[in-house]
Amino acid sequence: MTDFTDEELALDPHFADQFEQGFRPACQLYLISPPSADADFTDRLRAAFDGGDVAAFQLRLKGVDEEAVARAAEPLQKLCAERNVAFIINDSAALAKRLGADGVHLGQGDGDPVEARKLLGPKVQIGVTCHDSRHLAMEAGEAGADYVAFGAFYPTTTKDVVHRPDPSILGWWTTLFELPCVAIGGITADNAAPLVAAGADFLAVSGAVWNHPDGPGAGVAAFAKVMAKP
Repeated sequence: MTDFTDEELALDPHFADQFEQGFRPACQLYLISPPSADADFTDRLRAAFDGGDVAAFQLRLKGVDEEAVARAAEPLQKLCAERNVAFIINDSAALAKRLGADGVHLGQGDGDPVEARKLLGPKVQIGVTCHDSRHLAMEAGEAGADYVAFGAFYPTTTKDVVHRPDPSILGWWTTLFELPCVAIGGITADNAAPLVAAGADFLAVSGAVWNHPDGPGAGVAAFAKVMAKP
């Protein structure tokens, strides 16, 4: 028998329409930091939280060492705890362990979810980037991930885009699996509706909030209507 990858077997864009959809909570916002954080970033994060409900915040700083990330994390983690927002560290399970973070997000090259679970224990959330791959998502679920992330759905300046999934992958996932899925990549309040309709449990957003002309609070508030469950 010939083995085919999910990239070779195209997903029917109307796959989820064939099935009765079970109850899932309304889509929630998963806020990602800008790649650098200056001295007033805690105030900017507070302003973002004042704009509306945020379920999780991921600290994703690039080009700085672990000690600098740890220093930056302290006031942000405290603020997240005050606002009941999950505090997630990007890439490093070891740093998440050191800081007592609520979770870690792992890219495909950032370590094994099984090993991360051994290090972090059962209560820490582990998310895994799965790009546009159903196969990687199922593997992540089997490895004990708490959520899977698909993307980038739209052009983004946050990182180089190699994988571009169709929104139907969100409907496929939520039809077959209970594990939450996160949509990521260039998401704005103007283009998010198809992802919510397709079944995203979370929208991971960054630039649309931090670069909003009226400030990060307005950036968060702009997503409220599009994420409301019909």
